[in-house]
Parts: sequence; C-alpha cells; structure tokens
Amino acid sequence: MAPCRGRIQSSEFRGPGEAYGRPPHALDLGELPERFKAHGLVFDATACKTSEDLRSLYDFFHPLMRRVASCGRAVVLGTAPSSLTNDPVAAATQAALEGFTRSLAKELGKRGSTAQLLYVERGAEARVEGPLRFFLSHRSAFVSGQPLWISGGVKHATPETWEAPLSGKVALVTGAARGIGEATAEIMANEGARVVCLDRPQDDQLCSQVARRIGGSVLLADVSDPEAPNKIAALLAAEHGGVDIVVHNAGITRDKTLAKMKPEQWDMTLDINLAAIQRITGKLIEDGVLRDEGRVILLSSVAGIAGNMGQTNYAASKSGVIGYMRALSPALAPRGITVNAIAPGFIETRLTAAIPVMIREAARRLSNLGQGGLPRDVGEAITFLSTPGAFGVTGNVLRVCGGALVGA
Repeated sequence: MAPCRGRIQSSEFRGPGEAYGRPPHALDLGELPERFKAHGLVFDATACKTSEDLRSLYDFFHPLMRRVASCGRAVVLGTAPSSLTNDPVAAATQAALEGFTRSLAKELGKRGSTAQLLYVERGAEARVEGPLRFFLSHRSAFVSGQPLWISGGVKHATPETWEAPLSGKVALVTGAARGIGEATAEIMANEGARVVCLDRPQDDQLCSQVARRIGGSVLLADVSDPEAPNKIAALLAAEHGGVDIVVHNAGITRDKTLAKMKPEQWDMTLDINLAAIQRITGKLIEDGVLRDEGRVILLSSVAGIAGNMGQTNYAASKSGVIGYMRALSPALAPRGITVNAIAPGFIETRLTAAIPVMIREAARRLSNLGQGGLPRDVGEAITFLSTPGAFGVTGNVLRVCGGALVGA
C-alpha cells in the first residue's frame, strides 16, 4: 500500500473527529477535576459584536485562571477592527480584546505563562494556523501581551510545512557573529536554511566560527560602506542564485543625552541602524536578488516605540525602521514577500551586561515574566516570521519583551 501524503480527503474525516470512539462533547468548566491543568487555551472571540458579548471572555477564562499550567499559553482570536468600519459597535467590541489580553498576560506572567491576541482580517482565516502554532509553543516564551494582525494581502503559493520549514531557503543574517544574530543563524540552520552570516571584517574569526558550526557561509562587509549593497547583492546572486530571507540585525548604540551628543555619534547611529537597511534592501529588490515569497525582518527596539533617556539617536533610528517596514510591506505583498519588524525589550546580551546592576534588575522586573529575555527568544520570533506558515503576517511589529510595561 502506497504511503499517504498530504491531507486526507475522504469525506469520513471532514467532520469532527471521534478519537478512539469518544465523540466530542461540551466541557463544563465549572466541574473540572482538581488535577486538571491547561497548557494551552484558545478562545475564539471573532463573533463578539457588542459589549454584552464580551461576557463570554469572563465565562471562559474565569474558571480556568487557577488551572493554567506553569509556562502555559493563552491565545484570543479576534476580528481586525479595521475590517468593521461600517459597524462602530462591533469595531469597539473587538478593540476591547486588546486591553483584555494585555491585562490577562500580566495576570498569567507570574507563572511564566503568556497571552496573545491574533486579529484576523475577514477572508484571512485560513492563515491563522502558523501564528497559532508559534504562540502555543515554547518558542514564544518571551512574547506576551502582544496583538498580531493576520491579513490576506500577501500572495502565497507555497504550502505551509511544519517539519524543517526553511529547507531549501537561503537566509542572510547581518550582525551574525554574536548575540541575537548568532542565535538567529543557529535556529534558522536547524530549521533547514542555508545561512549566510554577515558581519564586519574585524569580526572575521567570530563570524567564521558561527558559520562553520551551522554549516553556513561567511560574508564580510561593513554595512556602513557605500559599496556594501553592491557586494552583498552580487555575492548572493552569484553563489546562491538569490536570497529568500533577509534579517537586518546589525546595529549600534552611541548613547548620550542630546545636549552632550557629538554629531558623529548621531550620524553613525542613524546610518548603520536605518540608512544601511534601506540601501541594502533597496539593492536586493532592484537587482531581483530577493526572491518571490521572500521574507524581510528588520530589528527595531522597544526604545523605538517608547523612547529612552540618552537614546534620541538610537530611538529615532529604530522608529524609522518601523516606518520603513510599514511602507515597504504593501509594496512587496503582490510578490508574496512579507516585511515585519521585531522590537526586542530587555535581552541579556554583552551590551546589557554592562548596565549597572540595579538598572538591569529594574528592567527585568518591568516585564510580565519578571525576567529578561535571551538572544534565542528573539531568534525564535525572527525564525517564525521567516517561515512559509507566517504568510498572513506582514506589516507587523512583534515585540519580544516579555510584555514589558515600557512600550508594551
């Protein structure tokens, strides 16, 4: 008998399943056994149209709050309010889901659990599976209290794959020698991608070690060099025939209050963190090196959303990254290319290790989870946005901040 491939099409399997002869039945949440623990909760609030309908949130979550397992996951599904402009009451009802989910995340955070909101545009319901898989998994450990918008505007032909989803893909990761870039390169390689590790010539040894460990390749270039876009585009075209995933992770900080900041500190930060991204991405698009159904992920920061003392240059650059992403995403949607930004919060890296201990501890406690994140947490979110299953996610800012009070 030939092995089955793809989805089973028999009519017997199209309705609700009856696993082991036990038909599905409604669960009485008030009569759950004491030992019951929920590792994942999904509530479909898309049918809520009035404030009275929101009572269903209370009825579902109230009896379960003490039964959520440690490091559990909760996901609320809603309809994008922008899809309901002709019904202000329904739009307001759906907008209420954001306040509810953010607060739910804060209440669950003390047990290491998270809560997210997925706003689904009408017609994009079939695109929910990939994001839902990510947010119900351990890979979303430091993402909490975040709304994500799922839309139907991106052309898509490649079927979603959940086993090694990046197989056959070429990924460029800038700033890959250490920290978030290194973690991202490793995770992507584990998911099947051929990773091109880019970093400065000064970091040749570190970058080469990362590439050797993951079976990738090295591209040495200073992104601030005016010739870098030409060099990067030419190498990707010649050695790989193009690129599928571009992760703009390279960046710097030159922190000073505005009164004390030197002009070169301003210029360098804006050039490397923002202008270089625009130059490189523009060249890859212009030369046709970025392939159809590709993924572009830009590293922003919670500082770019909320601002930060002594970081006017850095915050401006990271806010600019978000603006660039939002303008670029609709332009590339017809080619099936998604463009998103990641905004990390307090991540335990060599840079944050230099922060005075009391400030570091305060930053950790500002998150719902009461701790900082790891470079791997950001890498997991970047990898999720790179997969075929994330084709419904574009023009989003995904904050990997543990639900931090600042910028959340």
